[in-house]
Amino acid sequence: MAHVVNGRDGQPKMLGVKKYEGQTIRTGGIILRQRGMSFKAGVNVGIGKDHTLFALADGKVKFDSRRIVSVISKS
Repeated sequence: MAHVVNGRDGQPKMLGVKKYEGQTIRTGGIILRQRGMSFKAGVNVGIGKDHTLFALADGKVKFDSRRIVSVISKS
């Protein structure tokens, strides 16, 4: 256990990319957890109240050069 000076030890938030470019994802699957809007939602991607990006359809994850995340559906 790490030495805690202020008497509190916050829990890790598990932020970051969960599915990368080209990986398949199912509807409702989490693509990315973030604080703020570093990445924006594109096609077939929803935004949670904590700015989490998740898939609205089955398909493959696509990252745009402008930090826009989309899901390209199979059909």
